[in-house]
Amino acid sequence: MKSCSVTARAHTNIALVKYWGKKNQELIIPMNNSLSLTLDHFYTDTTVTFDKELEHDTFYLNNKLKDDPKIKSFMNLVRSLANIKTFATIDSVNHVPTQAGLASSASAYAALAKAASCAAGLNLNKTNLSRLARRGSGSACRSIYGGFVEWQQGTNDTDSYAVPFLENVDWDISVLAIVLNSKEKKITSRLGMQSVVASSPYYQAWVETCQQNISDLKKAILARNFDEMGRISEENAMKMHALNLSASPHFNYFEPESLIAMRLVEELRQTGISCYYTLDAGPNVKVLCLRKDVTAIKKKLSTVFSPEQLLLSSPGPGVTLI
Repeated sequence: MKSCSVTARAHTNIALVKYWGKKNQELIIPMNNSLSLTLDHFYTDTTVTFDKELEHDTFYLNNKLKDDPKIKSFMNLVRSLANIKTFATIDSVNHVPTQAGLASSASAYAALAKAASCAAGLNLNKTNLSRLARRGSGSACRSIYGGFVEWQQGTNDTDSYAVPFLENVDWDISVLAIVLNSKEKKITSRLGMQSVVASSPYYQAWVETCQQNISDLKKAILARNFDEMGRISEENAMKMHALNLSASPHFNYFEPESLIAMRLVEELRQTGISCYYTLDAGPNVKVLCLRKDVTAIKKKLSTVFSPEQLLLSSPGPGVTLI
């Protein structure tokens, strides 16, 4: 094939009902459905250039050469779908801390799926693009779409993908990320999930309650009931982290500052401000709030955290070519 270069941008998403555990490790088929909100502040730009002169794939992350077997495996999958053998240069820039619990893998593989598939000559619809992104990182399948997105767990490679629930969010939801630690986490999401599924005595209850959480969350979103949406999201996050504490051996992603941030949010709620926290596989706390309350929330959080640690997001778009 001729040399072809395509650049795509995808945004991270924050799961309000979490995905935490796989029924199929290789295909990344989850144990339960999940529901997320795509964010505008954090994103990844990825350029894929297929070149017949190359003898292997070359991957740059934030302008640094990386040897990442997962990227190579993903590119092999793209080549198989496109029936080509040409190698590529992948140049990816993360506008989000990598592997710190801020969903960098979601935006990374959503952008890579779009750029690589287009550069390879594939014309995938969003369903098949979501399926492809899932093979790189489970949460990436949700970043194909903007707004509120549900990942339908499915049972196999063909029926496990994300679908939009409410793409155009026209109410003033905000997410204030409190960045406590942007370093790579000690326990990857993949290992954390495996440990929890294998050893937590509460895992089956988690799967069952997630289904009810999604049903209730959808009703809250459609009714624009922010407090109910926030309550369900916070509760679901705490149940996920409780699984980690119940695993054998137990582990957690919290830092002392995580607990301080959560306490401050609870104190704000006691004063009548609607705000709720959620955490993924990392110490960083995300505060769900309404735009009108951001100033008051920042003022409270600024008593402990610096302005540079407080990053404001709004609902974001799906993956695009740039």
